[in-house]
Formats: sequence, structure tokens, C-alpha cells
Amino acid sequence: MSEYLFLYRAPTGGPKLSPDEMQKRMQAMMKWMKELGDNGHIKNAGQPLEATGKVVSNSGKSITDGPYAEAKDVVLGYMIIEARDLAQAADLAKAAPMIQGDGVLEVRPVRTM
Repeated sequence: MSEYLFLYRAPTGGPKLSPDEMQKRMQAMMKWMKELGDNGHIKNAGQPLEATGKVVSNSGKSITDGPYAEAKDVVLGYMIIEARDLAQAADLAKAAPMIQGDGVLEVRPVRTM
């Protein structure tokens, strides 16, 4: 089994959901995560991320507000899962409730060092 990073992304400003829709989405997300965990795929359930941050570049000489002002979407959170290969990881991502709207789930292999 290899590790894969799930990055949850949404358009800048986050999803435009009513409180009731947000609660339903969160319940569906928790059910999906439980199923992943029950099947041995969750390595680290991750955490949601704040919308603010800093971008450090130019060998540390430049520190600006971030994450990325030019980005059309923001990273909302992450999870690390285990899967046979990238194809299985992408298949597991298909069931993520957050992609049913305008959200995106990016699947990235974790490189071992």
C-alpha cells in the first residue's frame, strides 16, 4: 500500500451553502470518512485549514499574506490515505461528498524519501 494526499479545494470564499446544506454535507463527509477508515484506507484523517496564512519565498527574504492571492480556489483541508495505487486512490476520492458541488478533491501520491 502507498500513501496519497487528498487536498480538499473550493472556489475562493469557500462553498456557498446554506447552514442546512452545510450540515448535510458534513454528515455525508463524516459517513464517507468512516467508511474509508473501516476499510483501512485512512492513514491520517487530517484537519481543516484556515483560509489565511503566509507565503515564504525568495530564500526567506519575502513573506507575504497567503495562501496565494492569484489562486482561483483555496485548500480547505487534507487527509492522508493508503491505497494500492493512484487509480484506487482516485476511485476512493470519487465518493467524497464535497465534490458533489463545486468542490475539488486533488489526489497526490506521497513520495517516500
